[in-house]
Amino acid sequence: MIKLLILGPTGSMGRLISKIALEDDEIEVVAACDVNNIGKELGFIIGLNDPNKIKVDDVNRLQEIINKTHPDVAVDFTIAKATEKNCLLCAENGIRCVIGTTAMSEKFLTKFEELVRNNKAPAVISPNMATGVNIIFKMASILTEYLTNWDIEVLEAHHHRKIDAPSGTALKIGQIISNTLGSDFEKIAKFGRSRGPNKRTVGAINEIGIHSIRAGDIVGDHTILYAGPGERIELRHQAHSRECFANGAIKAIKFVANAKENKIYSTSEVLGL
Repeated sequence: MIKLLILGPTGSMGRLISKIALEDDEIEVVAACDVNNIGKELGFIIGLNDPNKIKVDDVNRLQEIINKTHPDVAVDFTIAKATEKNCLLCAENGIRCVIGTTAMSEKFLTKFEELVRNNKAPAVISPNMATGVNIIFKMASILTEYLTNWDIEVLEAHHHRKIDAPSGTALKIGQIISNTLGSDFEKIAKFGRSRGPNKRTVGAINEIGIHSIRAGDIVGDHTILYAGPGERIELRHQAHSRECFANGAIKAIKFVANAKENKIYSTSEVLGL
């Protein structure tokens, strides 16, 4: 049985992960920490009759809660500021982490990776844990090998509440494409286009356009556009609900609980891609 700590259980993703985890026979939710709904029963918050009677604890008491519940794995799909604080503490305590938060700093990632190695606490970090998206990652690397002279653009659309832009998934796609091209993503990425004369640098190796849309309640759409003379290819993934991300997180929790190498894994590795 995997003893699970859920960070941010009452957010959009936290609720879904909590529901699936509480219903999974291989997982025991031992604690749930948040800044909201403190003292309320998690099962009732997410619409379940929670047999564990887990109550939401104040995340500011995280060390005390860790000492009391001894979780094996922590899962965090919150915001960068919270993740950078709470997952460092988890790693310091030897707790394995599954992180779906995006826009985290390089300083955090460097420190976190060091703690993963030193405290034998493997982790999974991914901007997108949906199976289909990780297949898109794989397909992008393959297609790009054959289309190095085509123009390449990445388009993403999300709901109007999403804080970071571009999405972590779009950035990951851009990095995969630039790595395949043997280029530096930061040098060839062009984020949107301003009004007025703004001619594209022709040839994918010179420029990758990255574009963001924030509108309505779009869960998550990502399109990679390859355009050549007289033809184009569009590789697209559309998330119909957040369940695809939550199910991916549960797979990652089960994977990291038994991981042998003290390193940060990707979802592609979780899925064996």
